[in-house]
Amino acid sequence: MAVIVYGHWGPPLLSFPTSGGDEWEYENQGMVSALSDLIEAGKVKLFNAGTVSGEGIYNKSAHPFHRSYVQAMFDSYIREEVVPFIWDNCKTQNIGISTFGASLGAYQAVNTLLKHPDVIKRTFGLSGQYDMSSFMNGMYDDNFYFNNPVDYVPNLNDHWTLNNLATCDIHLATGHGPWENSGPTRRMASILSSKGIPNHLDDWQEQGGHDWPFWKHQMREYISRW
Repeated sequence: MAVIVYGHWGPPLLSFPTSGGDEWEYENQGMVSALSDLIEAGKVKLFNAGTVSGEGIYNKSAHPFHRSYVQAMFDSYIREEVVPFIWDNCKTQNIGISTFGASLGAYQAVNTLLKHPDVIKRTFGLSGQYDMSSFMNGMYDDNFYFNNPVDYVPNLNDHWTLNNLATCDIHLATGHGPWENSGPTRRMASILSSKGIPNHLDDWQEQGGHDWPFWKHQMREYISRW
């Protein structure tokens, strides 16, 4: 598993690739270039994580419970290995970390904050899908439940988790631009709101499309504002 680091200082931002991507995707698709002036100015320090979607939810040859197991292990890897790596790289123990991702990456970014709101304090989910049940062939287990936000969030009642989530900055971005399906984003925002979890449903209207030019524009705007 690789993590690519861009920048010398600034608040840490951890990215997750889309369904077919890897840790180099955001550079290859021009996202790093689009954010380069903000990175160089110290507005953000970018950490691009790899993924296990090919071995997990997209692995059609594997049993569904293996797919959910791989996702659970990935979540543990992010918390137990990547988070301490970011803290060490930033030379600041317990510095708040932001996440972002587009499409499948939005699921990973938002799920990571919802699972670990004590260390992940801000997230940007762009054009996301937050229900992974279509990848499970109708099967269900604890590993899947605890990594499927539309399932576990409605049942959250742990005060520690809810109190930490109340301190987080959650942005769910959508719109009515090309190829965008806003339904999953609106559903996730509604679920969060029903639990009293603060969130921003950001409707980018015609600038909220499901493609790289839209996502680059959105992330430039988000980072410039924070």
